[in-house]
Amino acid sequence: QVQLVESGGGLVQAGGSLRLSCAASGRTLSSYVMSWFRQAPGKEREFEGAIRWNAGEVRYRDSVKGRFTISRDNTKNTVYLQMNSLRPDDTAVYYCAAARGLFDDPRLYDYWGQGTQVTVSS
Repeated sequence: QVQLVESGGGLVQAGGSLRLSCAASGRTLSSYVMSWFRQAPGKEREFEGAIRWNAGEVRYRDSVKGRFTISRDNTKNTVYLQMNSLRPDDTAVYYCAAARGLFDDPRLYDYWGQGTQVTVSS
């Protein structure tokens, strides 16, 4: 079993930055892909980006390229989402998730964190 715990959300003004963390425990995730999703009220959960734990390959949704950066610290079993130049439409609950492949479909993910709220004020 895998446990994922997100942290780092909060309230920030437009143009500001936040770094979200996703701490993993329970089993080795070296063969997994770690992804970040977000879900705004009334909207579907959408893929933001992903990183392959063992290879470090990253992929982003087009609209966040250049603003969001995903990284990992293998020694801490933690994945990060650095978000810069935040906009009010980035407001959502952000989730990390783990899957065997690099998918943008949330239904294909095996493990999920509880989510962390990010609110960007204008």
